[in-house]
Amino acid sequence: MAKQARQGRNSEGRMSLGQHLVELRKRLMYAAIAIAVGLVAGWFLSPMVWEILRKPIESLGEQGREAMITYGDITGAFDTKVQISLFIAVLLASPVWLYQIWAFLAPGLTRREKLYGVGFLGAAVPLFLGGAYAGWMVLPNIVRLMASFQPDQDAFFLNARSYLDFAIKLLLAVGIGFVMPVLLVLLNFIGVVRGQSILKSWRVAILLIILFAGIATPAADLMSMFLLAAPMVVLYFLAAGVAVLHDRRVDKRTAKEFAEYGLDEFNDNSRTEGAA
Repeated sequence: MAKQARQGRNSEGRMSLGQHLVELRKRLMYAAIAIAVGLVAGWFLSPMVWEILRKPIESLGEQGREAMITYGDITGAFDTKVQISLFIAVLLASPVWLYQIWAFLAPGLTRREKLYGVGFLGAAVPLFLGGAYAGWMVLPNIVRLMASFQPDQDAFFLNARSYLDFAIKLLLAVGIGFVMPVLLVLLNFIGVVRGQSILKSWRVAILLIILFAGIATPAADLMSMFLLAAPMVVLYFLAAGVAVLHDRRVDKRTAKEFAEYGLDEFNDNSRTEGAA
């Protein structure tokens, strides 16, 4: 297969549109197989995951509130189990489908860009899991806050499907939010944005982070919003610091190369660009 792909390329190593479509179909098939295998594992793991996700509701019952999860129709329990299994499958198969995306894009990248991409994937996975964990940490606070608006004599019944959708969206949103600083570093390493530009935009970045945390958590729950926003702000400034250090190293290396050819004015130009 690989031999045929190499033979189908032209002298410049490029592939035709048809060959790109064949390659895309192959990568999608591998990703689908990995998710299908993960779905089987997720089916057996779903009771444990569901037990963890429903703990905030059970904690309300332990505090004397009448709270429970309900199923609105006869297929509700089955649909919930399938949804949890699919969520687990996507997480378990993430190394495979992320690699398939990378394998599809890698032929068009330089060797240095490939190394940057590998580093991005290596950092993105633990940060995404850390963000999902942060979302899980604030989930009980959100549930307690929302339940506090109901009178004590009223029962707190939640539809299983609605609650699961809310919990999964929260975990995914916070996980993706934690990955964004790594994306900024990747864009800096491949020359799309400079570190000084990232650093100078800190006011806008903090505002966007606060808005994101406010959307992900109820506006009245300031503690949960702070627990989400604080690590994201720290990650943003770490990303800006890494980008600035990388730019300095690149500028020094480039200035040295220009100096060898008698173009010392590069230093002045680079300072002007950095100030801009």
